[in-house]
Parts: sequence; structure tokens; C-alpha cells
Amino acid sequence: MTGATAADPQRALDLRDAARRLVTRPLLTDEGDPEVFGLIRRHEQTLDRWFTQRFGYRLQVTTDTARLYKTTAVVDRRPLRATTAGQRPFTMREYTMLALALAAVVAGPSVISLRDLLHEVRSAATDAGVAVSDEPADRRALVTALRWMIGHGLVAEMHDRIDRYAGDAEADAVLRIRPDRVALLPLPALGRADTPEELEDRPERATATRQWMRARLLEEPVVYRSDLSDAEWGELRRRLGEESDIFEEMFGAHVEARAEGVAVIDPGDRMTDSRFPTSGTVGNAALLLLDRLTEADHVSMSPDAFVDEVRALAAERRPYWSQLADDPDGLARQILDLLEDHRLAEVDSGTVRLLPAAWRYRADVQVDTSETDGGIEQVALL
Repeated sequence: MTGATAADPQRALDLRDAARRLVTRPLLTDEGDPEVFGLIRRHEQTLDRWFTQRFGYRLQVTTDTARLYKTTAVVDRRPLRATTAGQRPFTMREYTMLALALAAVVAGPSVISLRDLLHEVRSAATDAGVAVSDEPADRRALVTALRWMIGHGLVAEMHDRIDRYAGDAEADAVLRIRPDRVALLPLPALGRADTPEELEDRPERATATRQWMRARLLEEPVVYRSDLSDAEWGELRRRLGEESDIFEEMFGAHVEARAEGVAVIDPGDRMTDSRFPTSGTVGNAALLLLDRLTEADHVSMSPDAFVDEVRALAAERRPYWSQLADDPDGLARQILDLLEDHRLAEVDSGTVRLLPAAWRYRADVQVDTSETDGGIEQVALL
């Protein structure tokens, strides 16, 4: 901890609260979280310096909005999530509707009816060569996109609710738009990339390797040895003490290193938008499956063999897993998605392979809970 924060314990705690909230909520509004927004305004200069110098991020704060631009590392698996129970990942159609809705309102007006917004969405779709219909699937996708915008302070309902439109194509509502906040959403890298591949091939890795690796540690559940070159891995290992100090000061987290990789662990469980282990049938099934596979040393298998393992487990747990036990293929897909999201497994060249962090969750592996909560975290990326 630096001298300034060490001399003022309350300031150190306030800075941690603000930094943790910014990395999990990169677009944060005064009305959505007034207490933390007040901390961000109060400590804007320190937070901006920390994020800029240490991570290559950029913090922009207005009178009622804070935006943390995470431009250093693009994470492969970090979906937007619907603002519904369970926070499921967006579908591709919902992403399309969100992009069209944002394009439709970024230039204003500040108040618009849902019907006028639909007209603007269809106009944006025509310009983009995208077909938009009045079919229920498209209406539901648009409502999901608008609900996400409402949840992030970009839109507010003034009269009636947009949910009615999902079941009634004639429904209308009046919405207040914040074009200034919509304009804060795009990452600068989007303007410099014509394809997803160009967006992921970030130049910061070559020009600011230290910031790039630190951002990967923050954003990824695990950074494996195989993710880095020999030189990058050697540098990271040499700087573990420095990294530990930075993550402790900014987030109250610590760095856990193993021969296979490095992870940042948050004992307070406050820096993640997706947890593992997690509750629910899929989370429970994934944890039990990991124990089953690691105990048998099933490091790699075909997708069919993976489904067979899920099927056998589901048969054992049928009384507890209701209808999911009747769809082992669907359950296997959900489990694999969860494991891939947390870098516990990967699919490569048609093979499902467990990654080293999976052994962390084997039942007979003891984790020092005085230092960790046993979970590997990931944070939100807009």
C-alpha cells in the first residue's frame, strides 16, 4: 500500500470500493449507485492515475456518469447479460437489436415514443442491411436490449412499460433517452477495427506488455502459462510481488501463482459478474462433474464422451435435477459454457480438455480458506 493510502485507512477503503465497482460496472451512474459515484467523483484523479498507469485504461467522469474504458485487453468470453433472473447471456439476435437501438438514439431526441423508436431501429437496420420484423422473437429481442439499456441508465420509462411490446406489436410507451451516455459506450478500439479479429489483435501487447498482462490478470479468471510467450511468463513471474501489491491496494485482492498459471483471487467476492462455484442445477452439475472427471484423471475427451459423462451423472441425480436430467445434451452444453467461461475447460480441435484450474475444485483438494474463498473470479467488460 502506498504511503498516502496507508496514512488514511478510510481513504484506502473508499478507493478500493470505487475501483472494484468500476471494474465490475464500467458504465456507472449517479442515480444507479449514488454512494459509490460520490467516491469516484471525490477520488477521480487518483483512480484515473491508477487505471491509466497500471492498466492502460481510461476513466471519464461527468456530472452524473463514470465510464471506465477497458482498452488494453479484449477478453474472448465475456457476454452481455440480460437483466432478468439468472442474467443469461445475450443471444446474437439480442446483440443485433441492441446495436440497432443504440444507433437509433445516439443522436437524440431526449424523449421518444416506442413506436418512433421502432421506426428509427428499422431505419438503422435498413442502413446496415439487417432484416427486422414484427414477429414475437424480434419483439422479445428488442425488449431485452431496451431492458439492458434501462438497467445501465441509458433509457428510462416515462409512461407505460416496454415489456408490453413483447406480447403486443401495437403496444407503445414513452422513453427518456440519454444520448450523452450512449455516446460513452463504444470502446475507442472499435473505430480502429474492421473485423472482430482486428479488434482482438490488440497493439498494446507489443507496446505495453506489462499493462496488457496486468489487464489480463484482472479480466480473466486465470492466465495460463500457455497464454504467454516465454519472455512474458518470465517477466510476470519476476513481478509477482509488484502485482500482488497493486491488486491488494486497488481491490483488496491477491495474486495466486502456480506452475501452470496465475489468478487474482477476491476473498470478498465483490469483483465478479460470474461466479464459480455457483448455485442452481447447472452450477451444481458442473462442480460434481469436475470432481468426477478430475478424480478419474479424464484430462481430455471427445464431445460425445463428455455428454456421456453428463448423462451418467444426470441419471444419478435425476430426483434432484427435474427436467434437465431428461436433456443431457442441453445440460452438457450449459455445463461446458460455464466451464469455458471460467477457463476450467476448453474445446480445441474437436476435443474437450480440462484446464489446470479444474483441479482446484476436486473434492479431496484442500484450499487454504484463510487466504481464498475457493472461487476464481472474472469481471465485467463493456
